[in-house]
Amino acid sequence: MTHSCVVSRDNIRLEFLIVGLNELDVMCCNLQNAYLNVKCKEKIWFVGGKECCGDQGKVIVIIRALYRLRSAGASWGAALAELLFSLGYKSTKADSDIWICPA
Repeated sequence: MTHSCVVSRDNIRLEFLIVGLNELDVMCCNLQNAYLNVKCKEKIWFVGGKECCGDQGKVIVIIRALYRLRSAGASWGAALAELLFSLGYKSTKADSDIWICPA
């Protein structure tokens, strides 16, 4: 799975229209270094090269998602969805990357 969380521009415009018509509040944020905070969903390892200094020739296991990994976006999306769900938010049916909190 290589899905990455991206909300379409059209869906954002529709959400702002709904918010404006119903006098609702909007919360948004920009998360930086997000991938470094979630664990890999797959087992990834490599043999350390000369760039690994004291660990050259040793087996290195990657435990955190890195930006270049194909599954990093999916790992981050799953972790964020789990957190939002635990806080009482629900994913919308129209766009699974737009979350609402029922009043």
